[in-house]
Amino acid sequence: MKPIPTISKYMTTSPHTIGADQPMAQAHKMMRSNKIRHLPVLSAGRIVGVVSDGDLHLIETLKDVDPEQVKVEDAMTQAPYTVSPETPLDDVVKNMAEHKYGSAVVVANQKVVGIFTTVDACRAFAEMLHGRLAK
Repeated sequence: MKPIPTISKYMTTSPHTIGADQPMAQAHKMMRSNKIRHLPVLSAGRIVGVVSDGDLHLIETLKDVDPEQVKVEDAMTQAPYTVSPETPLDDVVKNMAEHKYGSAVVVANQKVVGIFTTVDACRAFAEMLHGRLAK
């Protein structure tokens, strides 16, 4: 039996990030232009949250919300699910499924080095199925 790979094999490296003090409109623009749905949120270079397109849309449905004025920190999920690059893939996907997380932020030396989303999980699953069924 092969050893279970670490999250570093399947994560998206050098993910786009956004500052907590940036307007929600900037987060939307970054997501659209890069075709992504999750942004790690930083303050002074440290991870403080994660914002998803769903978080932004939810906040925007509230009365009197101006996406040009409301900051990302008001829409983000605080204390995001973080893992190290060496965390086994099965641990990450188990936790994501159990807690219904849309992403795991990969952190090394207190710096964001990657992100692992449900899309990455599907790619990993497809690769593993292909490898197993091709034999």
